[in-house]
Amino acid sequence: MLNIKVYYEDTDVGGVVYYANYLKFCERARSELFFKRGLSPHQDDEFFVVKHVEADYIKSAVFGDDLVVTCKLTQKKAASVVMYQEVLRDGEVLFKGSFKLAYLKNFKPTKIPKEMFEVLDDEK
Repeated sequence: MLNIKVYYEDTDVGGVVYYANYLKFCERARSELFFKRGLSPHQDDEFFVVKHVEADYIKSAVFGDDLVVTCKLTQKKAASVVMYQEVLRDGEVLFKGSFKLAYLKNFKPTKIPKEMFEVLDDEK
């Protein structure tokens, strides 16, 4: 889970969060799963990349909002995972998305180490 304050730079001229920034908020929350354990989501030549996204924009966040971004591991395969994420304001879902992440080593798909699953499954 990650708390985010909406700044002016996150919004359009009308003060509404620009649609692509929800994807950035989700990326930050996934990275935070690693950072809070003293790890990095990019380690040497191994890292996750987004392979597929399904996004549902429900309501708009605006300048000054306090948001919460959640992460939940919903599918594990040998070289990929699916993360379900929500962006909430005061408990109300504004955005929800499903992110398929492929694990790469030297830019080629590879088996995900067990400890990576533990990091991603942190917010059950």
